Amino acid sequence: MQHRLGVILVAALTVAARAEAQSEAKPSAPQAPAKPGGKTVEGVTVTGASPNGLRTYIDRKSYGVASDLQATTGSISDALRNIPSVEVDPQGNVSLRGDGNVTILLDGKPSGQFKGPGGAQALQALPADSIERVEVITNPSAEFSPDGSAGIINLISKKTRKPGQSGSARLSLGNRGRRQADVTVAYNSDKLTLSAAANGRWDPQPVENHDDRQILDGHGRLLAASQTLNTNFTQLDLWGGRLGVDYDANPKTRLSAEARFSHFDIDTRFHQVFQGEDAQDLVNAGAVNQAYVGGGRGTFGRGDGALQATARRTFPGDDHTLTMTLARERIDEERDVGNTQTVSLPAPFGVFFESRALNTLTGSQAKADYTGPAPGDGKLKAGFDLRLDDNRYDLAGRRGASEATATPDAGQTNLFLYKQTVNAAYVTYEQPLGDWTVLGGLRLEAVELDLDQVTQRQVHDSHAVSAYPSLHLADKLSDAQQLSFSYSRRVQRPNPEDLNSFRVESDPINFRAGNPDLQPQTTDSFEAGYQYRAGGTFYLATLYYRRNARGVTDVVTPLPAGAFLTTKANLANSASTGLELVASGHLTKTLSYNASTNLLWNEIDASGQGLDRLIDFAGRRSAFEVGGRASLTWQPTPKDTVQFSAFANPKRLTPQGYVKPSGLTYLGYRHKFSDDLFGIVTVQDPFEGLRFQQVISTPRLREQSDSHIHIRGVFFSLTRTFGSGPKRPREPGFDFGG
Repeated sequence: MQHRLGVILVAALTVAARAEAQSEAKPSAPQAPAKPGGKTVEGVTVTGASPNGLRTYIDRKSYGVASDLQATTGSISDALRNIPSVEVDPQGNVSLRGDGNVTILLDGKPSGQFKGPGGAQALQALPADSIERVEVITNPSAEFSPDGSAGIINLISKKTRKPGQSGSARLSLGNRGRRQADVTVAYNSDKLTLSAAANGRWDPQPVENHDDRQILDGHGRLLAASQTLNTNFTQLDLWGGRLGVDYDANPKTRLSAEARFSHFDIDTRFHQVFQGEDAQDLVNAGAVNQAYVGGGRGTFGRGDGALQATARRTFPGDDHTLTMTLARERIDEERDVGNTQTVSLPAPFGVFFESRALNTLTGSQAKADYTGPAPGDGKLKAGFDLRLDDNRYDLAGRRGASEATATPDAGQTNLFLYKQTVNAAYVTYEQPLGDWTVLGGLRLEAVELDLDQVTQRQVHDSHAVSAYPSLHLADKLSDAQQLSFSYSRRVQRPNPEDLNSFRVESDPINFRAGNPDLQPQTTDSFEAGYQYRAGGTFYLATLYYRRNARGVTDVVTPLPAGAFLTTKANLANSASTGLELVASGHLTKTLSYNASTNLLWNEIDASGQGLDRLIDFAGRRSAFEVGGRASLTWQPTPKDTVQFSAFANPKRLTPQGYVKPSGLTYLGYRHKFSDDLFGIVTVQDPFEGLRFQQVISTPRLREQSDSHIHIRGVFFSLTRTFGSGPKRPREPGFDFGG
């Protein structure tokens, strides 16, 4: 790694030296003023939009959330639910246009806290109030890593650059004892900027799950059935903070450093009732022959710490910079589950099972990015990127007749080591051609993967070099209308734990195992878009098509005694075609709206590769899916604002069945007491509509699972802003999309 880092630094310094030499040898020509309706469309901002509204660029769309009402009291997951193209299911998993393979960046850089099984929980835990904007990049250019077949969601943190001191403090209280608080402060002088933030949240969530299963002989005859009722009560306890410093050593050089940390604990108390029926015996068909009652407590803790140092050098010319970044992140996870069961059938006995997982995830990155002008108003970008992930997954189990007599369980003790090294280089070139703008790019990545299943003595290594091209075209038809076309090639690499073949017991009837033979999914993505904007009105229509090869999917198979095993497998192919429509504007002077819908046709090809033997299905399955979101904002007086918002996640096709639609609604009211004091009341899920319902239907397996997540709540929030300088701090609001 040191050798590779040295190569990157030498290359970056060479580019910098050449750029500096050119600037000293030949003074830069003065920049011509931009023409009305200029050629380059990368920086087009929606006309009439508020500073926190929607902005469109040639390769992305940017949505302001700092003034979205739900962002003042909710999590990042809550804020993302109001973003077009984005869907968040009741478990917190994020998808883009129906595809859950999404890469989430923080200020343009990968963050381990949003990866793996704890990623959804991290999004639900972090406060949305720390995020200024959300960039949705469904067809990223070669500038970005190709990870995430659906695209990229880039979370842009709040920044403060006003002279003097500024900040804000917020306190929110809700039902069930929910509470949340955060404080931000900043100081900015001519050369130095210091900023700090701290936040905390406590949020309880009861969950009920009903699970009905049937095992058949493949010809319609019922062999066995079971019913399970799970009742959980979960408490989230979160705290975190950030420290940042920017120092302008001279007018051309800025040095920056940031330290970020967060920690959350999820404490769950659960109760489980299970009964099984053996329908194979015709005499006693339907008679209960298995029954137990279980209960216990589970904890999941995740601590994340990250350090980052950046040096940015500016050269003469428009947008002419060299940026070098070093980053290090470490995540420590601890998951401890203890379950006591009292079995009544077939014979009374008791059993205790405990599982404790200690995972350490370490990520390092060294990156250099160069942006410079090119002839004919063109723009060149090039860069190097070295990423190293080094993870350790350590599992230990105990089992016995009771907790006091439990002894180590070798069948649930495991050590798995994962290491991935990615060396990447990219170049993009943007060029105006009349009313058109062209942005083309190519990224090369060399990936080394080392897996060591220590317990099972299995070692797996792989090496691959791949190319990822991208192309974006934009045509400015008029000041109000624009056409765009784009293509990108993406990859979805399996999560580390998806490659671990060791079978893990979640509870007596649910097991999970990875697959070390999984191959990365590749995606070819095409889009065509039309945009219209005039004053405060904005319309967007996007037609898209995605073709996936070797898609990774969950596969559920029955085990003895009514248990299920969930593992991973590669699909042969899948494809999706959709039309996304977005609109925002004003119905009256005081009433504005924002709405979007996604019409999606999805097809799964489960033929070949032996997958049909796992899922009891061979051939193609397809479905038409419709989802969307809408919000209304009414401002009856300059000091009062009312908002209603709702979203509907569509039905989702899976290889063995489907996920049913789900929805959620929010209500809110804000009052401005003064220029720096605001009160907000929000109601979350007033109709108790948040559910996660999944159906599996194959010739040998049927399951219906229904999880009802009780997040209904009322929150009262006070926000106090302060600051010096010529401008007042921006008030919290909920403008969205212009």
